[in-house]
Amino acid sequence: MRAERRAAALAAIDPDWNPAVRGWAVDWQRHYAYLAQLLAEGARLKAITPGVTRHGEDVGRWLATQRRDWARLNTEQQARLSKLGVTPARVVQVRSAPAQKKPTTTSGRSAAAFEAGVQALAQYLAREGGGTPTLHVERLPDGSEHRTGVWLANQRQRRDRLSAEQLQALAHLGIDWAAAQ
Repeated sequence: MRAERRAAALAAIDPDWNPAVRGWAVDWQRHYAYLAQLLAEGARLKAITPGVTRHGEDVGRWLATQRRDWARLNTEQQARLSKLGVTPARVVQVRSAPAQKKPTTTSGRSAAAFEAGVQALAQYLAREGGGTPTLHVERLPDGSEHRTGVWLANQRQRRDRLSAEQLQALAHLGIDWAAAQ
């Protein structure tokens, strides 16, 4: 009897006091209430991004999750968020076939940059007697500096787009990623 009176009193104050009856967790209700408070105080919905907090709760991250997982929300949750102006995240279409990768061009600036990288790497290997630079910066004869370690890491990331000549130039210096694949 006492529990029923208390439940009725709470419902009179806030019909959402017991979110389990509505079909969602207390955590969802709390974040929803914080979002509504932020908006009522003048915050713009677009400004509520991950990292925006209320009472120590990351409302922005929660909002991004709700938008992303919109289809998982029940209709009441969707309706409540819609009233606040929230819409589902744009669905990105997944390609049915992998994109065709274009080989790196061998003309213009990219060819010159690749040649500078090969020159810096060759100079490094000749001086050090081997190994691979990581965060090394090599000074070239023309006085320019080349971030050889970063360049080499980038070439490894792009190895499937390098031309046969570029791969052969690297292999000549002892860099052969084909064996590692």
